[in-house]
Amino acid sequence: MNMNDRASADPLRVLLLDDDPFQLAMLEDMLEDLGDFTVFTANAAQAALAMLQTSPPDLMVCDLSMPDMDGIEFLRHVAEEGYDGTVVLLSGMESGVLKAAERLAMAQGLTILGACAKPVSAVELGDLVSLARMHRRPRRTA
Repeated sequence: MNMNDRASADPLRVLLLDDDPFQLAMLEDMLEDLGDFTVFTANAAQAALAMLQTSPPDLMVCDLSMPDMDGIEFLRHVAEEGYDGTVVLLSGMESGVLKAAERLAMAQGLTILGACAKPVSAVELGDLVSLARMHRRPRRTA
């Protein structure tokens, strides 16, 4: 088995960021139904930034409305840290705000797979996870 085969056989590492415990649980349940993942959750942007340092995910699903830091500021920090995984944006805000956030994040060099209104459907999440698998980079080993 070569390194690329091993990388694709490892479960996709997913970080879910949302301040709403119900949304986090719902997303986790949807991922569980979609396959084998290593899921990390954070309910605050600062906690998610700390996780990016220690265990960078392949896919990050993040809410744009966070009490400790808005999504745009969070994504700016993520880009500055050199995050090279993929991102899905979630928001209960109107679609114009979501599209503007998506454009800003892409302009900062992040790979945005989609910007979805809450609640995201299982089908939509499944499609985005498939895209994340296609964009997945081999893990760096120390």
